[in-house]
Amino acid sequence: MPTEILMPALSPTMEEGTLAKWLVKEGDTVSSGDLIAEIETDKATMEFEAVDEGVIGKILIPEGSEGVKVNTAIAVLLEDGESADDISTSAAPAAAAAATGEAAPAAVEAAAPASAATAPATATAPAAPAAADGSRLFASPLARRIAADKGLDLTTLSGSGPRGRIVKADVEAAAAAPKTAPVVTAAAAAPTAATAMPTGASAEMVAKMYADRDYDEISLDGMRKIIAARLTEAKQTIPHFYLRRDIQLDALLVFRAQLNKQLAARGVKLSVNDFIIKAVAIALQQVPEANAVWAGDRVLQMKSSDVAVAVAVEGGLFTPVLQDAHMKSLSALSAQMKDMASRARERKLAPSEYQGGSFAISNLGMFGVDNFDAIVNPPHAGILAVGAGKKQPVVGEDGELKVATVMSVTMSVDHRVIDGAVGANLLKAIVENLENPLAMLA
Repeated sequence: MPTEILMPALSPTMEEGTLAKWLVKEGDTVSSGDLIAEIETDKATMEFEAVDEGVIGKILIPEGSEGVKVNTAIAVLLEDGESADDISTSAAPAAAAAATGEAAPAAVEAAAPASAATAPATATAPAAPAAADGSRLFASPLARRIAADKGLDLTTLSGSGPRGRIVKADVEAAAAAPKTAPVVTAAAAAPTAATAMPTGASAEMVAKMYADRDYDEISLDGMRKIIAARLTEAKQTIPHFYLRRDIQLDALLVFRAQLNKQLAARGVKLSVNDFIIKAVAIALQQVPEANAVWAGDRVLQMKSSDVAVAVAVEGGLFTPVLQDAHMKSLSALSAQMKDMASRARERKLAPSEYQGGSFAISNLGMFGVDNFDAIVNPPHAGILAVGAGKKQPVVGEDGELKVATVMSVTMSVDHRVIDGAVGANLLKAIVENLENPLAMLA
């Protein structure tokens, strides 16, 4: 029977997206791995691959449609021996409603059962189940349908498809394997409490306050909505505390000038931010207890230093992650950061390039900001807010007054993961690495 192709969740936080462009047309034959559409998420435009083989029987959502909810049927895939006559006409109204942002039977939440409004002629795969920890589980429509027919629990399977998606072969292999008694975990058995996040005054209420004033109304795009939701959640649920230090940069600036002179022939120019990334990465190795993330009911202590760096883009920001930063040279980090920042501004980063990491850096020093407090971005345990380096009088170790280039930093910390003493040791290590750059690279 025909299988619905659903709007994919291309990242764990994606709830809706724009179907920017179809790369196939009705009647085209596709195989697993073929590119069939371009999807615009809150962060980037990404190509969507087919996970099953068949013929595109009908396109339900036209290209250019905005606000298409995850798990909305966007097309119908026909298997061998099927024709367009087998497609239920009930799918079209649902797709039309989804394209205009209205509620539709096909646009279900990840953990909800499949819509009963779909006619029996079209085999609607069960909606994507959720894993025991509440995260979305990725499975192809055909895999979900086969799993439902065979009574298999998709949350117990590992996917071999693109981005770990469960496909037909995974379900068939599980069906052929010896059966074992299911184990119900406490997390799976416990009910979840649905709590509404406070949103403040409604748009209508605020508009009334400014009824006699001129203003332009700016609709929120996907990125702005995600930033608003995630940072509101972070500020309300993460117990922040803040640590502040001043860092003398004179030795680093001299060392940087020497390196840049030697690297000029290779076209390499190191920035102060490159040194900060390296200093943080090494510090996370020096204080391994701080190299951790919050995982709901536990802490994951990371082995590698994966450092996220905030990059301003039009309408928001990205935090590309420099993996294994402690193992990379300054020139390698500099080149990678420039590349990722450039692609971030073009919204061409893959989700794997801006997800993950355990610690972040936000540098507003280039805007002349002396200091500021940043919000921890979950599941990170901390973020370093970096201010501008400015010349100011300081008292030296010998008691003499001198002029030094001083940079103020503030480290925001998740107290669930890092206690005060551990956070202080991490910040101390960062400061020492930056004030003694030669030792940092030894």
